[in-house]
Amino acid sequence: MAAACGRLIHPSVDEAGERMRQSRMVAILFAAPFLFAGSAVQLLSEAWGVAQALALGCAAFGLCWMLATVILATARRGAAEIVALGLGIVAVAGLVAAAGGLASPLAIMAVALAVEAFWVAGTRRALIVGAGASFIAAVLGGGLAAMMASGSTAIAPSAAQWLLPVVYALTLIVRLPALRPAQGLQAPTDEDGILAARMNALVLHLNKSGEVSKASRQAGDLLKVRSDILLGSGFFERLHVADRVAYLCALSEIGSGAQARQTSVRLRMPVDEGDARVPGYRRFGIELVAGAKPDETLAIVRDEGDRAQLESEISDARERERATQVESKRVLAAVSHELRTPLNAILGFSDTLLTEIFGKFADARQREYVQLIHEAGGHLLAVVNATLEVSKIESGTYVLHPEAFSFANAVEASLALTMPRAAERSIDVKVAIDEDVGIVHCDRRAVQQVLINLLSNAVKFTPAHGEIVISAQRVGDRIDFSVADNGVGIAADDLQRIGEPFMQVRCQATRHVEGTGLGLALVRGLVGLQGGGVMIDSAPGEGTRVTVSLPVGAGTTKDDLSRTTTPVIDDEWKHEEYRKTA
Repeated sequence: MAAACGRLIHPSVDEAGERMRQSRMVAILFAAPFLFAGSAVQLLSEAWGVAQALALGCAAFGLCWMLATVILATARRGAAEIVALGLGIVAVAGLVAAAGGLASPLAIMAVALAVEAFWVAGTRRALIVGAGASFIAAVLGGGLAAMMASGSTAIAPSAAQWLLPVVYALTLIVRLPALRPAQGLQAPTDEDGILAARMNALVLHLNKSGEVSKASRQAGDLLKVRSDILLGSGFFERLHVADRVAYLCALSEIGSGAQARQTSVRLRMPVDEGDARVPGYRRFGIELVAGAKPDETLAIVRDEGDRAQLESEISDARERERATQVESKRVLAAVSHELRTPLNAILGFSDTLLTEIFGKFADARQREYVQLIHEAGGHLLAVVNATLEVSKIESGTYVLHPEAFSFANAVEASLALTMPRAAERSIDVKVAIDEDVGIVHCDRRAVQQVLINLLSNAVKFTPAHGEIVISAQRVGDRIDFSVADNGVGIAADDLQRIGEPFMQVRCQATRHVEGTGLGLALVRGLVGLQGGGVMIDSAPGEGTRVTVSLPVGAGTTKDDLSRTTTPVIDDEWKHEEYRKTA
């Protein structure tokens, strides 16, 4: 009962010994009227009548519980203890006198005053004062019994009067571990509050059912509420509904044997006085650890308001950066689109001039200059087109048109555009496509664009008289094809940045190579849109192999060209990151 009464003690009492003393005093005031009322009804019903005996018992309940209420409400026990000791003397003396004097078994109850005084305070002084009260109660009870001996109300001692001493003795047995000297006034341990008092955190003691049995005084600083409001289910009720499941899961894991768990929750905060706003929530971090006692859990609650604000600022900064990137890409796409019209005119007129349909050039240098204009315009148009394609992919506006086609035909079409440059440098191009590749189902334009970009890069970075190998094989519902060369290769540091838009590897061996750095970015985007993946294996001086894996549906034949099937994209390559190895 003392532990239960400890939850009712005023929150301003934060010293462990004082809380223990007040809780024990309140427990005695709550329990003592039951023993007194029972004995009063037993002894006085015949002499006074049942009504009068019950009235006396009710008066005892009222007086004792009123004193207990005063202690709980004011946190002051001095005057209440004196009044309670006086009531105890009167009550014991009255019972001894009504039972027939010192010869009655109830005379033993006089010792209860000394025992209870020592149990509450745990000091030698309390024991001496209690012993004096016991002596006074015994003498007063014996004197009253002698005065009543000549009257008709005298009651002879009986064996039934042993009931109260026996019941009281049972209560002592239950409280025996707490009857050691100075039990309530010993120096508080870390568990009792010294560590909690020095922490900038709220420490909660949780029982097996998750209810708070004790809360440190930091509740006022962190949560702006009294500690007693958090007792029982008060803390849980302040949790945001969306965070309660995570909190209960962490608490359950501690109960299952885990030593520590951490979680982040939002707790309801009261508004300031005079503030018309509704109560809000603030983020707190909770660290749950197993307590020293069985079935006990300690919850350490810390304010994470600064962290939440920092996370919010980071999120806002990322959103602003994303919006800036989207806007810059939109501007780049718009500018690129506007460049296409004059570039088409430049290419068209320069091509017309080269045909000399309007007359011969007067000087050979005129033809050379027009040819340079045409080549430069073509290169610039290719850059603009690649920029637009990358912008469409990154903005999610690129539209795929899957169709059934022969993969070997797509390779031949791509080679037709890249073979002239390879022939100029005497580069040998080999094709090794397995027979079971057959007909595939995906976006033909995207596949050919991937092949053209990979072949163009291979031709650029392969020295004269080098070799390029194109291979392909079917693996279930996928096709794996690769373009390998024995060129300069890529260093490990540069390999990590390959595939970023406008990223070019510059070294002594590649300084003469022209490019925009959009080729592999476009390959990565086109493959990713179709649920595929790209892997690059390269090392300096050993060449580069770029492998692409695409879902293309089940194996088909030439007779299946007229049928359209949707490829399955649910496999290990779906949403896979761009993989690179050196």
